[in-house]
Amino acid sequence: MIKVFWAFVKKEWYHIIRDKRTLLILFGMPVAQVLLFGYAISTEFKGAQVDVLDYAQDKSSTRLIHHLQSSGHFTLNTVLSSEQEMEKGFKEGTTKLVVVIPEDFDSDLYNGRDITVQLITDGSDPNNANTLLQYATSMLNDFRREQLQKESSPFQIQVESRMLYNPQLLSAYTFIPGTIALILLIVCAMLTSLTIAREKELGTMEILLVSPLPPLLIILGKVTPYAVLAFLDAVLILLLGYFVFKVPVLGSVLLLLFCCLLYVLVGLSLGTLISTRSTSQQQAMMSSLMGLMMPSLILSGFLFPLSSMPKILQFIGQIIPATYFIEILKGIMLRGVGLQFIYVEVLVLLGMVMVLLAFTWKNFNVRLQ
Repeated sequence: MIKVFWAFVKKEWYHIIRDKRTLLILFGMPVAQVLLFGYAISTEFKGAQVDVLDYAQDKSSTRLIHHLQSSGHFTLNTVLSSEQEMEKGFKEGTTKLVVVIPEDFDSDLYNGRDITVQLITDGSDPNNANTLLQYATSMLNDFRREQLQKESSPFQIQVESRMLYNPQLLSAYTFIPGTIALILLIVCAMLTSLTIAREKELGTMEILLVSPLPPLLIILGKVTPYAVLAFLDAVLILLLGYFVFKVPVLGSVLLLLFCCLLYVLVGLSLGTLISTRSTSQQQAMMSSLMGLMMPSLILSGFLFPLSSMPKILQFIGQIIPATYFIEILKGIMLRGVGLQFIYVEVLVLLGMVMVLLAFTWKNFNVRLQ
């Protein structure tokens, strides 16, 4: 049986190698998209969760915290007690901005001395970080103007900003992880659904189904070459990001490759599920484009942050695999986190693989009856 399986896989390899259009999609499109997204695209992000490190803990600092929340742009996430707690929120993804209020804030305020408030942002989302700094700086200036109306002292609030993980604010740090998620989904889901739908159109799928090969062996033989090629695509994009755009990989490379493989399995499961519901290549392609590619591009947090979207779109974004994979990539590559910070996302992707395979197997069995 193993020899039959490898002979089937070998046949699929020959079919892919002889199809120049498939090879162009597999290797030409990833390179073109990485270069395009890395150089040409720039968008703005907006965040809401804020941590505060209040060294003063006086009435004026409390008013400042309330003032920041009153804008509606910021939601207080955690009041920190030490500097050591700051990075934890960034690595867990629970905060995008930390406001550090200095000691003697109240006395400096009423004595007319200049005050320096530190703003620390997550530079792994550079556009989002810039937007947060602009809003926070504006709110601090509004707070100063309000206090000047009450007090006669012409004090100044100075802003000192720091960008963690991406101090140069390079947009490639955002688009390389998103491009990896998008390309792997296209390669795995779309090409897998198309190749199985093509077998149906040509009538060869029925020949395979009546052959001595078990259905599970047929499915595995069809998707195995695409799994290998998609994994090679992921490695290719990572190398391009590292050597061309200088995007670092601060975390474990093995953990990164494992997560890429897990995401490939999600894409393959989606592709086989689409193929079981499609009767033609055109239907499979439209289902892949409309049901996977466009939602993953718009609702995964790749181009637009989910926090600024309506609740219904945020819910849809939470069931898109790319949403979790992009967060995993940013965590491992840019923040250098380990499995303890991304285990929820990993478990979600693993659960998606199990559910999608169950639905695929059910649909496949229905077609055999």
